[in-house]
Amino acid sequence: MIARGVIVFERLVNWIRKNSKRGDLAKILCSVAVAVLLSMCFGVSATSAADDHAAPLVLELKLNDMIEPILATYVDEGLTDAAQRHASLVLITMDTPGGLSDSMTDIIHHILESPVPVVVYVAPVGARGASAGFFILLSADVAAMAPGTHTGASTPILMPGGFSVPIDDVLRKKINNDAMAFLRSFTEKRGRNPKLAETAVTDARAFTEKEALDGHMIDLIANDRDDLLKQLNGREITRFDGKTQKLSLQGYTVTDFELSARQKFLSRIVQPDIFFVLLMAGVLGLYTEFTHPGVVAPGVIGGICAVLALYAMHLLPVNFAGVLLILLALALFILEAKLASHGVLLAGGIVSMLLGAMFLIRSPLTPGGVSVGVALAVTIPFAFFAVFLMRLVLRSRRWKVSTGKEELLGEEGIVTTALPAGGDGMVRIHGELWRAGSSASIADGKLVRVMRIDGLKLIVEPVETPATTSR
Repeated sequence: MIARGVIVFERLVNWIRKNSKRGDLAKILCSVAVAVLLSMCFGVSATSAADDHAAPLVLELKLNDMIEPILATYVDEGLTDAAQRHASLVLITMDTPGGLSDSMTDIIHHILESPVPVVVYVAPVGARGASAGFFILLSADVAAMAPGTHTGASTPILMPGGFSVPIDDVLRKKINNDAMAFLRSFTEKRGRNPKLAETAVTDARAFTEKEALDGHMIDLIANDRDDLLKQLNGREITRFDGKTQKLSLQGYTVTDFELSARQKFLSRIVQPDIFFVLLMAGVLGLYTEFTHPGVVAPGVIGGICAVLALYAMHLLPVNFAGVLLILLALALFILEAKLASHGVLLAGGIVSMLLGAMFLIRSPLTPGGVSVGVALAVTIPFAFFAVFLMRLVLRSRRWKVSTGKEELLGEEGIVTTALPAGGDGMVRIHGELWRAGSSASIADGKLVRVMRIDGLKLIVEPVETPATTSR
C-alpha cells in the first residue's frame, strides 16, 4: 500500500512540473503530498480494520489411528502452523486405540506448550480415546467427547524383550507410579480429577462420555463439531501457564490441516503389520537374489523393501528377541532344504517366525503389534518359498556343467587315428576332432571316454562294450 502511494506521488510531481508555473509549484506539491499521505493512512487503517474483523480461524487436526512418531510430527507441525496463522483455536478430533508412549509424550508436550488454545474432541459416535489417547484428552485446554464414545483403559503394558512375563509388585508399582505421576502433572493444573483419572492406569478403568463428565475429567459433551464450537464461543478457559483467555468464535471458519503426502506414506510404513510385510519382503527378495544371481528384479524390490523396513525400525520400538526369532526361522528353513528332517525343521521355523512377528513390536500403553492374521499370511508362504529356493540351489550343484571344456568330462567319442600307448592320436567328440592320449593302445574306430583334460589334449580310456551272446 505504501509503495503504491509513493509511486503515485512521484508521477503527480512529474506532471505538475511540466504543466504548472513556478510560483504555484510549491503550494501544489504540498497539497498533493498531504492528500497522498492521508490516503495511505486511511488505506492502512482500512486494511487493519478488515484484518481485525476477519472470521476466527479454527484449525482442525485428526488423530484417527495408532499414536506413532509420524502422527506426533503431524500434531507438532499443525500447532506450529496454527500459531503462525494466528488461529483462534486448534481442534484435535480423535479416535484412537492408543499408541506408543514416546509419541504420546511428544504430543502432550506440544499441546501444553502451544500458544493457541487446544481442544481435544473424541468423535464421532462410537469413537474412543483409549490408552495413550486418554492421556492426550486430559492434557488439552478443553476436553470434549461426543455421545456414544469412551475413554480410559490406560494401564501400561510391560513386555521386556517382547515376552509377556510375570513381574513382581515392586516393579509393577514403579511403572504405574511413573505413569500416574505424569498424568497428575497436567490434570491437576487443568482442574480435572486426578484421583479418578489414575484409576484408568491402576485398574485399567474405562469411562463413557457421561461418566467422564460427571467425574470432572472432561469439560463438555457435544453432539458434533458445530455444537462443540457453539458451546465454546465466549467460554473463558485457563491456560496451562495459569493465564485466562476468553474464546471468541463468532462466525468462525474451520480449516483442515491434512497429513502431507510424505507423512501419509510414512504413517503407513510404521504400522506394525506393514512394517512386518516390508521386512519379510526385503529378506525374501535379497535371499532370492543371493541364491539365484542375475534375476535382478527380486534383488531390486527386496532392497527397497529392506530400506523402508529399516526406516520404520528406527522409529518403532523393535524388540531384539523378535528379530532373533525371525533370523532363527530363516536358518531353520535353510536346514530343512539340506537335511531330511521330515518337516520338523520347517515346522520349527514357522513357529519361530510367528513368535518373532508377535514379539517384534511392543510398547507400554499400547496393545499394538503385528496381528496374528498378517503373521500367518506372511510366514507360511515365506517358509515354503524359502525351502523351495534352497532346494533348487542344492539341486543345481549336482547338475553337470554344460558349458566350457568341463562339459567334455565323461563324454564318449570315436577314435579316428589310432592311439599308441603313451602317444597321441585323434578322437571325434560332438562332431569335433580333438588330440587325445591314452596309457593303453587303442585301435582306430574304438569307443573311448574322456577322463580329464590337459590343456588342449584329452586323456581318454577305452570303453568296454559288453559281449553279445547268441542262443
